[in-house]
Order: sequence, then C-alpha cells, then structure tokens
Amino acid sequence: MNPTPRTAPAEHEGLLGIGAAAAAAGVSERALRYYQQLGLIVPSCTTPGGLRRYSAENLARVARIRELQTLLGLNLDEIAIVLRNEDRMAQIRRAYKDEHTSDDERLRLAREGLVLLEGLRETVEAKRAALECFLADLEVRIGRTRDLLAGRDLPSG
Repeated sequence: MNPTPRTAPAEHEGLLGIGAAAAAAGVSERALRYYQQLGLIVPSCTTPGGLRRYSAENLARVARIRELQTLLGLNLDEIAIVLRNEDRMAQIRRAYKDEHTSDDERLRLAREGLVLLEGLRETVEAKRAALECFLADLEVRIGRTRDLLAGRDLPSG
C-alpha cells in the first residue's frame, strides 16, 4: 500500500488538512479516517501535532476508491484487494523497467503481473454476472407489470 506517514516539515506546501482534503475529494472527514483505518490510504505526512496532511496523490487514491465503489459496486474489502494489486502492479512495472533487472526476473515479474490482472478480471466478471442477474430479474418484473397494465384500464387521474 502507501508508505507510512512522515512527520511534516514546515516547508511542506500543497498538502491539505483533513477538512480541505475531504471537501476536495467529495467525502466526509469520517470517510477519510475510515479509509485510513482500513489501510486504503495513508496521509502523506503528519504534523508535529499529529494532524494528517493529504497530497494530490492521496486525493487521487480516494477518487479511485470512489470510482471502484460507484462503477463496479465493490465493497471496501474488495477495494483493498484491488488497490493492493494495483500497488503491486506499479512496483512490478518499476522493477521491470529497471536496467538492472535480469531477463529471468522480467519474466517472473510479467507472470506475477498476469496473475494479478487475471484476478482483477475475475472480480469484475463476478460483479458483471451479478448485475446481469439483477437486470434479468428487473426485465421479468417489468414484463409482469406491463402485462398487468395491458390487461386493465386504469382510472384517469
């Protein structure tokens, strides 16, 4: 995941306190604290007084969490797995591109990346299957309701 938060020197500019970060990310302060508690995000640093400070990278991660919730309907446990895999994929890409990485190590990294990507695909396919079942059920209920309406004259309002 993200590195352990550092203590913020006075020169750290561009970092937001929890209130401003929450507002910028479109979530509550409580949500940011909860995401941190779950290990989904780690503030960029903390002040000597213990206040959390968030970077643009942190805000992008919150946006990713929200996207995974909204777009795929993933719960926070599933999101933690996706984020862990995405973090590992970033490490794999860096190691793969490193000029000191051997061809054998690149092959091992590529295989590991493939396993991670296939796991993510399984997660997405499971969500898609659940959505397809839900849609099929809706279609049945819509058909029944249309049949009911076609067989009756409704009183005009």
